[in-house]
Amino acid sequence: MENLSETKKKPVNAPLIETIKKKKEKFNCKPTPAFIGASWTALFIGMVSYCIGLWNATMWLNEKGYYFTILLFGLFSVVSVQKSVRDKLEGIPVTDIYYGISWFTTIVSILLLVIGLWNSDMELSEKGFYGMSFMLSLFAAVAVQKNTRDVKFQERKLVEDE
Repeated sequence: MENLSETKKKPVNAPLIETIKKKKEKFNCKPTPAFIGASWTALFIGMVSYCIGLWNATMWLNEKGYYFTILLFGLFSVVSVQKSVRDKLEGIPVTDIYYGISWFTTIVSILLLVIGLWNSDMELSEKGFYGMSFMLSLFAAVAVQKNTRDVKFQERKLVEDE
């Protein structure tokens, strides 16, 4: 019984804790060049393929404008969501109304695309193409925005450390 109580009272290994703290401080959240390149490539491919599809589509010009505007609206919305989420994470004040509007507009842009495709007379393969290229573009825009923030954060951290 005495041995068991003695082991419970032993202090934690202090040098081990210091080593763990130093490793955490050295953590580099800067994205790799490969991930940055992949994100930009995905954004470019998604946007360009969506726009080429619109250019070659046999629909009225006002329909093309509708789908193009949804793409721009969606891209801006997801960048706003990513920025406001990151600002909150870094302790930068973000109003609840801006945060809410960013999420609302992101959801609305996706719903508008779904409603437009649902009611269109396009082939199912065309609808899938627009849906997939739209979602690829939105995801890639979030990744590009995140990478940009991470790189700027690291640059700012380097300046502060010097």
